[in-house]
Amino acid sequence: MTVHILATGTSRGIGAAIASALDQADVRLVGHASRPAEGSAAVPADLAEPGAADALWREALDRLDGRVDVLVNNAGVFEANPIDAEDWLEGWERTMRINLTAAAELCRHAVRHWRERGVGGRIVNVASRAGHRGDSPAHWHYAASKAGMIAMTKTIARGYASDGILAFAVAPGFTMTGMADDYLASRGGDKLLADIPLGRVAATEEIAEAVRWLALDAPASLTGATLDLNGASYVR
Repeated sequence: MTVHILATGTSRGIGAAIASALDQADVRLVGHASRPAEGSAAVPADLAEPGAADALWREALDRLDGRVDVLVNNAGVFEANPIDAEDWLEGWERTMRINLTAAAELCRHAVRHWRERGVGGRIVNVASRAGHRGDSPAHWHYAASKAGMIAMTKTIARGYASDGILAFAVAPGFTMTGMADDYLASRGGDKLLADIPLGRVAATEEIAEAVRWLALDAPASLTGATLDLNGASYVR
């Protein structure tokens, strides 16, 4: 049977690599981008806006003939928010809305969809090493959002395994995307790399392969697990 997948944040970086990894004959994928792009089949939705996640879910169902089998939550932002910023709360709430709340809304839709249909399904949430070890003083909100995503994944796994609903997370460390490039440059590059025993940041293809495996092939007993991909810069 063809697997129907909704994946968010597929326009670039890790998300584009995920879309490429899931480009298989037995997969129908609906991707997502934060804004419309000419020539792109991805569904445009600004997840910072209330109601956007609901609209994205409805559009995905419409494109996938009323059935979603796998949800991949990858969309996210990594924006500095120093504690002295006048708009600190606005920055906090924007990151939470995109990184965690929208993902939670989509997870809720997916769980209800599968339970109503009496079938199982899979959720793969792209979190971060920051969800375990924290992040810079300007990124409280980012670390908190990713820790929340990991905790949410565990809760879904524990709550709905008996319904055949599986939930997994991946927690990348630094990954070679435009977002990571900017951060590496701002944090001293070589000094930061010295904290990674592997000696390099992860490739987007490595993260995408982990997501592909969880979405399609991982054994059910792995539900609730978070896979770390950080070059041993954080082990637990």
